[in-house]
Amino acid sequence: MFENLSDKLTHALKVLGNKGRITEKDLDFAMREIRLALLEADVNFKVVKSLIAKIKERAVGADILESLNAHNQIVKITNDELTSILTGESHSLDRRANNGSILIVGLNGAGKTTTAAKLAKRLNDSKEKPFLVPADLARPAAVKQLISLSEKMGIEVHQSELNSSPLQVCKTALAYSNKINATWTIIDTAGRLQVDDELMNELKAIKDEVKPDEVLLVVDAMTGQESVNVAQSFNQYVGLTGLILSKLDGDARGVAALSITSVTGVPIKFIGTGENPDALEPFHPDRLASRILGMGDLITLAEKAQKNFDETKTLELEKKMRQSTFDLEDFLGQLDSLKSMGPLGDVLGMIPGMNKLSSKLEDASLNEHHLSQIQAIIFSMTVDERRNPNLINGSRKKRIAKGSGTSPQQVNQLLNQFNQTRKLMKQMNSGQGFKAMQRLLR
Repeated sequence: MFENLSDKLTHALKVLGNKGRITEKDLDFAMREIRLALLEADVNFKVVKSLIAKIKERAVGADILESLNAHNQIVKITNDELTSILTGESHSLDRRANNGSILIVGLNGAGKTTTAAKLAKRLNDSKEKPFLVPADLARPAAVKQLISLSEKMGIEVHQSELNSSPLQVCKTALAYSNKINATWTIIDTAGRLQVDDELMNELKAIKDEVKPDEVLLVVDAMTGQESVNVAQSFNQYVGLTGLILSKLDGDARGVAALSITSVTGVPIKFIGTGENPDALEPFHPDRLASRILGMGDLITLAEKAQKNFDETKTLELEKKMRQSTFDLEDFLGQLDSLKSMGPLGDVLGMIPGMNKLSSKLEDASLNEHHLSQIQAIIFSMTVDERRNPNLINGSRKKRIAKGSGTSPQQVNQLLNQFNQTRKLMKQMNSGQGFKAMQRLLR
Protein backbone atom coordinates (compact mmCIF):
# COMPACT_ATOMS: atom_id res chain seq x y z
CA MET A 1 0.00 0.00 0.00
CA PHE A 2 1.43 3.41 -1.04
CA GLU A 3 4.88 1.93 -1.84
CA ASN A 4 5.86 4.65 -4.35
CA LEU A 5 4.76 7.55 -2.16
CA SER A 6 6.28 5.99 0.94
CA ASP A 7 9.66 5.54 -0.79
CA LYS A 8 9.70 9.16 -1.98
CA LEU A 9 8.71 10.63 1.39
CA THR A 10 11.21 8.43 3.22
CA HIS A 11 13.96 9.52 0.82
CA ALA A 12 13.09 13.21 1.21
CA LEU A 13 13.23 13.00 5.01
CA LYS A 14 16.35 10.81 4.95
CA VAL A 15 18.23 13.58 3.15
CA LEU A 16 17.72 15.73 6.25
CA GLY A 17 18.97 12.90 8.46
CA ASN A 18 22.25 12.84 6.53
CA LYS A 19 22.94 16.49 7.37
CA GLY A 20 25.04 17.36 10.38
CA ARG A 21 23.08 20.57 10.80
CA ILE A 22 19.82 21.32 9.00
CA THR A 23 19.43 24.77 7.45
CA GLU A 24 16.23 26.41 6.26
CA LYS A 25 17.45 25.81 2.70
CA ASP A 26 17.70 22.05 3.45
CA LEU A 27 14.18 22.09 4.86
CA ASP A 28 12.84 23.89 1.77
CA PHE A 29 14.42 21.25 -0.48
CA ALA A 30 12.89 18.39 1.54
CA MET A 31 9.46 20.05 1.57
CA ARG A 32 9.65 20.57 -2.21
CA GLU A 33 10.34 16.85 -2.65
CA ILE A 34 7.44 15.94 -0.36
CA ARG A 35 5.12 18.35 -2.20
CA LEU A 36 6.03 16.85 -5.59
CA ALA A 37 5.58 13.30 -4.27
CA LEU A 38 2.09 14.07 -2.94
CA LEU A 39 1.01 15.91 -6.09
CA GLU A 40 2.28 13.05 -8.29
CA ALA A 41 0.17 10.72 -6.13
CA ASP A 42 -2.85 12.89 -7.06
CA VAL A 43 -3.45 14.33 -3.58
CA ASN A 44 -5.58 17.51 -3.64
CA PHE A 45 -3.24 20.48 -4.25
CA LYS A 46 -4.91 22.63 -1.55
CA VAL A 47 -4.41 19.87 1.00
CA VAL A 48 -0.75 19.52 -0.04
CA LYS A 49 -0.18 23.28 0.17
CA SER A 50 -1.69 23.43 3.66
CA LEU A 51 0.29 20.38 4.86
CA ILE A 52 3.66 21.77 3.69
CA ALA A 53 2.93 25.21 5.16
CA LYS A 54 2.10 23.73 8.58
CA ILE A 55 5.20 21.52 8.65
CA LYS A 56 7.46 24.48 7.77
CA GLU A 57 5.73 26.78 10.24
CA ARG A 58 6.21 24.33 13.13
CA ALA A 59 9.79 23.45 12.17
CA VAL A 60 11.02 27.02 11.71
CA GLY A 61 8.84 28.72 14.32
CA ALA A 62 9.94 26.49 17.20
CA ASP A 63 13.67 26.84 16.36
CA ILE A 64 13.80 23.10 15.73
CA LEU A 65 16.43 23.57 13.01
CA GLU A 66 18.91 24.68 15.69
CA SER A 67 18.45 21.53 17.78
CA LEU A 68 20.69 18.46 17.68
CA ASN A 69 17.84 16.06 16.83
CA ALA A 70 16.20 18.31 14.24
CA HIS A 71 15.70 15.45 11.76
CA ASN A 72 13.73 13.31 14.23
CA GLN A 73 11.55 16.26 15.23
CA ILE A 74 10.78 17.12 11.59
CA VAL A 75 9.79 13.49 10.93
CA LYS A 76 7.49 13.65 13.97
CA ILE A 77 5.95 16.95 12.80
CA THR A 78 5.35 15.47 9.33
CA ASN A 79 3.70 12.43 10.89
CA ASP A 80 1.53 14.63 13.15
CA GLU A 81 0.37 16.87 10.30
CA LEU A 82 -0.30 13.94 7.98
CA THR A 83 -2.38 12.34 10.74
CA SER A 84 -4.25 15.62 11.16
CA ILE A 85 -5.41 15.82 7.53
CA LEU A 86 -6.63 12.22 7.75
CA THR A 87 -8.56 12.75 10.97
CA GLY A 88 -12.33 13.31 11.03
CA GLU A 89 -14.84 13.67 13.86
CA SER A 90 -15.55 9.96 14.46
CA HIS A 91 -14.04 6.95 12.71
CA SER A 92 -16.22 4.34 14.41
CA LEU A 93 -19.80 3.26 13.72
CA ASP A 94 -22.39 5.12 15.82
CA ARG A 95 -25.66 3.43 16.72
CA ARG A 96 -28.58 5.23 18.34
CA ALA A 97 -30.54 2.14 19.45
CA ASN A 98 -30.12 -1.63 19.79
CA ASN A 99 -31.14 -2.19 16.17
CA GLY A 100 -28.98 0.14 14.08
CA SER A 101 -29.07 0.54 10.31
CA ILE A 102 -26.41 1.34 7.74
CA LEU A 103 -27.16 2.67 4.26
CA ILE A 104 -24.41 1.71 1.78
CA VAL A 105 -24.33 4.15 -1.16
CA GLY A 106 -22.02 4.78 -4.11
CA LEU A 107 -21.55 4.56 -7.85
CA ASN A 108 -21.49 1.36 -9.90
CA GLY A 109 -18.11 -0.34 -9.87
CA ALA A 110 -16.99 1.15 -6.55
CA GLY A 111 -17.41 -2.20 -4.78
CA LYS A 112 -20.59 -1.48 -2.76
CA THR A 113 -21.93 -5.03 -2.71
CA THR A 114 -18.68 -6.75 -1.72
CA THR A 115 -17.99 -4.01 0.83
CA ALA A 116 -21.44 -4.51 2.40
CA ALA A 117 -20.65 -8.23 2.76
CA LYS A 118 -17.19 -7.51 4.22
CA LEU A 119 -18.69 -5.09 6.72
CA ALA A 120 -21.29 -7.66 7.75
CA LYS A 121 -18.56 -10.26 8.27
CA ARG A 122 -16.51 -7.86 10.37
CA LEU A 123 -19.52 -7.09 12.57
CA ASN A 124 -20.36 -10.78 12.81
CA ASP A 125 -16.78 -11.57 13.91
CA SER A 126 -17.18 -8.90 16.60
CA LYS A 127 -20.14 -10.83 18.09
CA GLU A 128 -22.68 -8.46 16.52
CA LYS A 129 -25.72 -9.77 14.62
CA PRO A 130 -25.78 -8.19 11.14
CA PHE A 131 -28.62 -8.56 8.65
CA LEU A 132 -27.94 -7.88 4.95
CA VAL A 133 -30.50 -6.30 2.63
CA PRO A 134 -29.93 -6.35 -1.17
CA ALA A 135 -31.83 -3.24 -2.31
CA ASP A 136 -29.93 -2.75 -5.57
CA LEU A 137 -32.81 -4.03 -7.72
CA ALA A 138 -31.49 -2.23 -10.80
CA ARG A 139 -28.85 -4.95 -11.06
CA PRO A 140 -30.28 -8.45 -10.46
CA ALA A 141 -26.69 -9.72 -10.36
CA ALA A 142 -26.05 -7.53 -7.29
CA VAL A 143 -28.91 -9.20 -5.40
CA LYS A 144 -27.64 -12.68 -6.30
CA GLN A 145 -24.08 -11.70 -5.43
CA LEU A 146 -24.98 -10.43 -1.96
CA ILE A 147 -27.13 -13.48 -1.22
CA SER A 148 -24.31 -15.77 -2.35
CA LEU A 149 -21.67 -13.95 -0.27
CA SER A 150 -23.87 -13.90 2.84
CA GLU A 151 -24.63 -17.61 2.58
CA LYS A 152 -20.91 -18.44 2.33
CA MET A 153 -20.22 -16.38 5.46
CA GLY A 154 -23.22 -17.72 7.39
CA ILE A 155 -24.89 -14.31 7.70
CA GLU A 156 -28.65 -13.87 7.40
CA VAL A 157 -29.82 -12.01 4.29
CA HIS A 158 -33.17 -10.66 3.11
CA GLN A 159 -34.59 -12.47 0.06
CA SER A 160 -35.45 -9.40 -2.02
CA GLU A 161 -38.03 -9.69 -4.77
CA LEU A 162 -36.91 -8.14 -8.05
CA ASN A 163 -40.45 -7.10 -9.02
CA SER A 164 -40.76 -5.00 -5.84
CA SER A 165 -39.47 -1.45 -5.30
CA PRO A 166 -36.27 -0.66 -3.34
CA LEU A 167 -38.34 1.32 -0.84
CA GLN A 168 -40.75 -1.57 -0.23
CA VAL A 169 -37.85 -4.00 0.12
CA CYS A 170 -36.32 -1.77 2.82
CA LYS A 171 -39.64 -1.51 4.71
CA THR A 172 -40.15 -5.29 4.72
CA ALA A 173 -36.52 -5.97 5.61
CA LEU A 174 -36.55 -3.54 8.54
CA ALA A 175 -39.64 -5.14 9.99
CA TYR A 176 -38.02 -8.57 9.80
CA SER A 177 -34.73 -7.24 11.14
CA ASN A 178 -36.50 -5.95 14.26
CA LYS A 179 -38.25 -9.30 14.62
CA ILE A 180 -34.97 -11.26 14.71
CA ASN A 181 -33.25 -8.62 16.89
CA ALA A 182 -30.44 -7.89 14.45
CA THR A 183 -27.97 -5.39 15.87
CA TRP A 184 -27.13 -3.91 12.45
CA THR A 185 -29.20 -3.85 9.26
CA ILE A 186 -26.91 -3.22 6.28
CA ILE A 187 -28.72 -2.01 3.15
CA ASP A 188 -26.94 -2.22 -0.20
CA THR A 189 -28.50 0.42 -2.46
CA ALA A 190 -28.40 0.91 -6.23
CA GLY A 191 -25.68 2.90 -7.94
CA ARG A 192 -25.26 4.62 -11.28
CA LEU A 193 -22.34 5.31 -13.60
CA GLN A 194 -22.50 8.92 -12.45
CA VAL A 195 -24.33 11.09 -9.93
CA ASP A 196 -27.82 11.88 -11.26
CA ASP A 197 -31.23 13.05 -10.01
CA GLU A 198 -32.84 9.61 -10.32
CA LEU A 199 -30.22 8.01 -8.09
CA MET A 200 -30.35 10.78 -5.49
CA ASN A 201 -34.14 10.88 -5.31
CA GLU A 202 -34.24 7.12 -4.74
CA LEU A 203 -31.61 7.39 -1.98
CA LYS A 204 -33.44 10.29 -0.32
CA ALA A 205 -36.69 8.30 -0.25
CA ILE A 206 -34.94 5.29 1.31
CA LYS A 207 -33.12 7.47 3.82
CA ASP A 208 -36.35 9.19 4.89
CA GLU A 209 -38.01 5.81 5.41
CA VAL A 210 -35.13 3.96 7.08
CA LYS A 211 -33.70 6.88 9.09
CA PRO A 212 -30.29 5.15 9.15
CA ASP A 213 -27.73 5.57 11.90
CA GLU A 214 -24.99 5.60 9.27
CA VAL A 215 -24.91 6.62 5.60
CA LEU A 216 -21.62 5.25 4.28
CA LEU A 217 -20.31 6.10 0.83
CA VAL A 218 -18.12 3.48 -0.84
CA VAL A 219 -15.60 5.24 -3.10
CA ASP A 220 -13.13 3.58 -5.43
CA ALA A 221 -9.75 4.90 -4.30
CA MET A 222 -8.27 4.10 -7.72
CA THR A 223 -10.29 6.91 -9.35
CA GLY A 224 -7.99 9.52 -7.81
CA GLN A 225 -9.32 13.05 -7.40
CA GLU A 226 -12.66 12.04 -8.93
CA SER A 227 -13.37 10.12 -5.71
CA VAL A 228 -13.24 13.44 -3.84
CA ASN A 229 -15.75 14.99 -6.26
CA VAL A 230 -18.09 11.99 -5.88
CA ALA A 231 -17.92 12.27 -2.08
CA GLN A 232 -18.76 15.98 -2.23
CA SER A 233 -21.80 15.34 -4.47
CA PHE A 234 -23.23 12.52 -2.31
CA ASN A 235 -22.64 14.52 0.87
CA GLN A 236 -24.45 17.51 -0.60
CA TYR A 237 -27.48 15.45 -1.71
CA VAL A 238 -28.00 12.84 1.03
CA GLY A 239 -25.70 13.81 3.89
CA LEU A 240 -22.96 11.29 4.64
CA THR A 241 -21.81 10.12 8.05
CA GLY A 242 -18.75 8.26 6.81
CA LEU A 243 -16.69 6.89 3.94
CA ILE A 244 -15.33 3.48 3.02
CA LEU A 245 -12.34 3.52 0.68
CA SER A 246 -12.36 0.41 -1.51
CA LYS A 247 -9.47 -0.95 -3.61
CA LEU A 248 -6.93 1.02 -1.60
CA ASP A 249 -4.39 -1.69 -2.38
CA GLY A 250 -4.79 -1.37 -6.13
CA ASP A 251 -2.90 1.70 -7.24
CA ALA A 252 -0.70 4.60 -6.12
CA ARG A 253 -3.56 6.97 -7.00
CA GLY A 254 -5.35 5.59 -3.96
CA VAL A 255 -3.47 8.22 -1.98
CA ALA A 256 -5.69 10.86 -3.62
CA ALA A 257 -8.61 9.60 -1.59
CA LEU A 258 -6.75 10.62 1.55
CA SER A 259 -7.73 14.21 0.71
CA ILE A 260 -11.42 13.35 1.12
CA THR A 261 -11.85 14.09 4.81
CA SER A 262 -9.94 17.36 4.57
CA VAL A 263 -12.01 18.53 1.57
CA THR A 264 -15.47 17.23 2.55
CA GLY A 265 -15.26 17.02 6.34
CA VAL A 266 -16.64 13.45 6.20
CA PRO A 267 -14.55 10.90 8.17
CA ILE A 268 -13.21 7.67 6.69
CA LYS A 269 -14.51 4.72 8.72
CA PHE A 270 -13.09 1.68 6.88
CA ILE A 271 -10.56 0.88 4.16
CA GLY A 272 -10.70 -2.04 1.75
CA THR A 273 -7.28 -3.65 1.33
CA GLY A 274 -8.00 -6.64 -0.92
CA GLU A 275 -10.51 -9.11 -2.32
CA ASN A 276 -10.72 -11.47 0.67
CA PRO A 277 -13.79 -11.28 2.96
CA ASP A 278 -11.47 -10.18 5.79
CA ALA A 279 -9.87 -7.40 3.74
CA LEU A 280 -11.73 -4.53 5.43
CA GLU A 281 -9.90 -2.64 8.17
CA PRO A 282 -11.10 0.07 10.56
CA PHE A 283 -9.54 3.39 9.62
CA HIS A 284 -6.94 4.72 12.07
CA PRO A 285 -5.42 8.04 10.85
CA ASP A 286 -2.27 7.74 12.98
CA ARG A 287 -1.55 4.18 11.84
CA LEU A 288 -2.03 4.99 8.16
CA ALA A 289 0.15 8.11 8.41
CA SER A 290 2.87 5.98 9.98
CA ARG A 291 2.66 3.44 7.14
CA ILE A 292 2.79 6.18 4.49
CA LEU A 293 6.00 7.51 6.05
CA GLY A 294 7.53 4.02 6.04
CA MET A 295 7.42 3.78 9.83
CA GLY A 296 5.31 0.62 9.85
CA ASP A 297 2.14 -0.23 11.76
CA LEU A 298 2.94 -2.72 14.48
CA ILE A 299 -0.44 -2.31 16.21
CA THR A 300 -2.42 -3.47 13.15
CA LEU A 301 0.15 -6.21 12.54
CA ALA A 302 -0.27 -7.45 16.13
CA GLU A 303 -4.07 -7.42 15.74
CA LYS A 304 -3.84 -9.45 12.53
CA ALA A 305 -1.44 -11.91 14.12
CA GLN A 306 -3.66 -12.32 17.19
CA LYS A 307 -6.63 -13.03 14.93
CA ASN A 308 -4.89 -15.51 12.62
CA PHE A 309 -2.42 -17.33 14.86
CA ASP A 310 -3.74 -19.78 17.43
CA GLU A 311 -2.17 -18.97 20.82
CA THR A 312 -1.95 -22.62 21.98
CA LYS A 313 -0.38 -23.74 18.71
CA THR A 314 2.05 -20.82 18.86
CA LEU A 315 3.25 -21.89 22.31
CA GLU A 316 3.67 -25.46 21.07
CA LEU A 317 5.60 -24.17 18.07
CA GLU A 318 7.86 -22.09 20.29
CA LYS A 319 8.66 -25.20 22.32
CA LYS A 320 9.48 -27.15 19.12
CA MET A 321 11.76 -24.34 17.96
CA ARG A 322 13.67 -24.44 21.26
CA GLN A 323 14.04 -28.20 21.00
CA SER A 324 14.88 -28.10 17.24
CA THR A 325 11.97 -30.46 16.43
CA PHE A 326 10.25 -27.98 14.08
CA ASP A 327 9.17 -29.95 10.96
CA LEU A 328 7.54 -29.32 7.58
CA GLU A 329 4.02 -29.87 8.98
CA ASP A 330 4.64 -27.00 11.42
CA PHE A 331 6.06 -24.95 8.55
CA LEU A 332 2.92 -25.62 6.49
CA GLY A 333 0.68 -24.48 9.35
CA GLN A 334 2.60 -21.22 9.67
CA LEU A 335 2.29 -20.59 5.93
CA ASP A 336 -1.50 -20.97 6.18
CA SER A 337 -1.64 -18.46 9.03
CA LEU A 338 0.67 -16.06 7.21
CA LYS A 339 -1.41 -16.16 4.00
CA SER A 340 -4.60 -15.49 5.97
CA MET A 341 -3.08 -12.22 7.22
CA GLY A 342 -3.23 -10.80 3.70
CA PRO A 343 -0.71 -10.07 0.91
CA LEU A 344 2.85 -10.64 2.08
CA GLY A 345 3.92 -7.20 0.86
CA ASP A 346 1.31 -5.52 3.06
CA VAL A 347 2.37 -7.58 6.09
CA LEU A 348 6.03 -6.62 5.63
CA GLY A 349 5.01 -3.01 5.06
CA MET A 350 3.64 -2.90 8.61
CA ILE A 351 7.09 -3.64 10.04
CA PRO A 352 9.20 -0.48 10.55
CA GLY A 353 12.01 -0.29 8.00
CA MET A 354 10.69 -3.21 5.91
CA ASN A 355 8.73 -1.19 3.35
CA LYS A 356 11.64 -1.26 0.90
CA LEU A 357 11.91 -5.03 1.18
CA SER A 358 8.18 -5.43 0.54
CA SER A 359 8.51 -3.54 -2.75
CA LYS A 360 11.13 -6.07 -3.91
CA LEU A 361 9.00 -9.13 -3.28
CA GLU A 362 8.27 -9.71 -6.95
CA ASP A 363 11.98 -9.67 -7.81
CA ALA A 364 12.73 -12.09 -4.99
CA SER A 365 9.81 -14.35 -5.99
CA LEU A 366 8.56 -14.19 -2.41
CA ASN A 367 4.96 -13.62 -3.43
CA GLU A 368 1.65 -15.41 -2.95
CA HIS A 369 2.30 -17.65 -5.98
CA HIS A 370 5.59 -18.75 -4.47
CA LEU A 371 3.91 -19.53 -1.13
CA SER A 372 1.24 -21.60 -2.92
CA GLN A 373 4.00 -23.48 -4.73
CA ILE A 374 5.69 -24.28 -1.41
CA GLN A 375 2.38 -25.55 -0.03
CA ALA A 376 1.86 -27.77 -3.09
CA ILE A 377 5.30 -29.34 -2.61
CA ILE A 378 4.68 -30.07 1.09
CA PHE A 379 1.19 -31.45 0.37
CA SER A 380 2.76 -33.88 -2.10
CA MET A 381 4.90 -35.40 0.66
CA THR A 382 3.87 -38.27 2.91
CA VAL A 383 3.28 -37.64 6.61
CA ASP A 384 6.59 -39.35 7.44
CA GLU A 385 8.46 -37.16 4.94
CA ARG A 386 6.98 -33.99 6.40
CA ARG A 387 7.95 -35.01 9.91
CA ASN A 388 11.39 -36.24 8.89
CA PRO A 389 12.65 -34.43 5.75
CA ASN A 390 15.92 -36.39 5.93
CA LEU A 391 14.01 -39.34 4.43
CA ILE A 392 13.64 -37.52 1.12
CA ASN A 393 16.16 -38.92 -1.34
CA GLY A 394 16.49 -38.44 -5.11
CA SER A 395 13.61 -40.75 -6.15
CA ARG A 396 11.29 -39.25 -3.55
CA LYS A 397 12.12 -35.75 -4.81
CA LYS A 398 11.09 -36.79 -8.32
CA ARG A 399 7.78 -38.18 -7.03
CA ILE A 400 7.08 -35.03 -4.95
CA ALA A 401 7.95 -32.79 -7.91
CA LYS A 402 5.59 -34.69 -10.20
CA GLY A 403 2.77 -34.54 -7.65
CA SER A 404 3.17 -30.77 -7.07
CA GLY A 405 3.75 -29.73 -10.68
CA THR A 406 7.27 -28.51 -9.91
CA SER A 407 10.81 -29.72 -10.59
CA PRO A 408 13.17 -31.76 -8.38
CA GLN A 409 15.39 -28.65 -8.24
CA GLN A 410 12.53 -26.64 -6.70
CA VAL A 411 11.88 -29.39 -4.16
CA ASN A 412 15.58 -29.42 -3.32
CA GLN A 413 15.57 -25.61 -2.97
CA LEU A 414 12.68 -25.77 -0.50
CA LEU A 415 14.41 -28.42 1.59
CA ASN A 416 17.61 -26.36 1.66
CA GLN A 417 15.69 -23.25 2.74
CA PHE A 418 13.88 -25.24 5.42
CA ASN A 419 17.16 -26.64 6.76
CA GLN A 420 18.62 -23.13 6.85
CA THR A 421 15.56 -21.91 8.77
CA ARG A 422 15.81 -24.73 11.29
CA LYS A 423 19.54 -24.09 11.68
CA LEU A 424 18.84 -20.39 12.26
CA MET A 425 16.30 -21.24 14.97
CA LYS A 426 18.87 -23.43 16.69
CA GLN A 427 21.41 -20.60 16.59
CA MET A 428 18.81 -18.13 17.92
CA ASN A 429 18.36 -20.38 20.94
CA SER A 430 22.13 -20.58 21.44
CA GLY A 431 22.50 -16.78 21.43
CA GLN A 432 24.15 -16.54 18.00
CA GLY A 433 20.92 -15.71 16.19
CA PHE A 434 21.49 -12.01 15.46
CA LYS A 435 24.65 -12.58 13.43
CA ALA A 436 23.02 -15.55 11.69
CA MET A 437 20.00 -13.40 10.80
CA GLN A 438 22.29 -10.72 9.33
CA ARG A 439 24.07 -13.32 7.17
CA LEU A 440 20.72 -14.74 5.97
CA LEU A 441 19.41 -11.28 4.99
CA ARG A 442 22.63 -10.52 3.10
